Amino acid sequence: MAKRIGIYPGTFDPITLGHMDIIERGAKLVDELIIGVTTNIAKSPMFDDDERIAMVEREVAGVAYDSIRVVGFNSLLMDFAERMNAGIVIRGIRGVTDFEYEYQLTGMNRQLNDQIETVFLMADVELQPIASRLVKEIALYGGPIEKFVTPAVRADVEARVEKIGRRGG
Repeated sequence: MAKRIGIYPGTFDPITLGHMDIIERGAKLVDELIIGVTTNIAKSPMFDDDERIAMVEREVAGVAYDSIRVVGFNSLLMDFAERMNAGIVIRGIRGVTDFEYEYQLTGMNRQLNDQIETVFLMADVELQPIASRLVKEIALYGGPIEKFVTPAVRADVEARVEKIGRRGG
């Protein structure tokens, strides 16, 4: 029987408790889970590619599955999935807006490679509001982010905000 390899792609800028929930649950569905860290050209990342990869590696080191690895990529998701021999893409859904975007993305990806299936996992109810974009915004205005990220990620974000400067009065 072939090894089931799944990819959980994202920018992870920064990695949140919501991401970690999907990683832990997604790892149960496959023999190997590859966390694909990429840059979304529509977003302005707070952390560069290497910093985000290192952050994700550090955070998943504590997950109870030894079949997780972190790989950076800068290509079409379907090309990356083919290179990794993955047959499944795992996507986290927080709500209807995410679903509409992911539905369109999945349709386009199936046009590129209909051999790779997409699996949607609903975020845990308590974690559904968390979005990296909002975590960064809250931090930039000096708000508390400890409910949304691990202590180590909080320290990373706060150090970066200190370096680039807080917003607001």
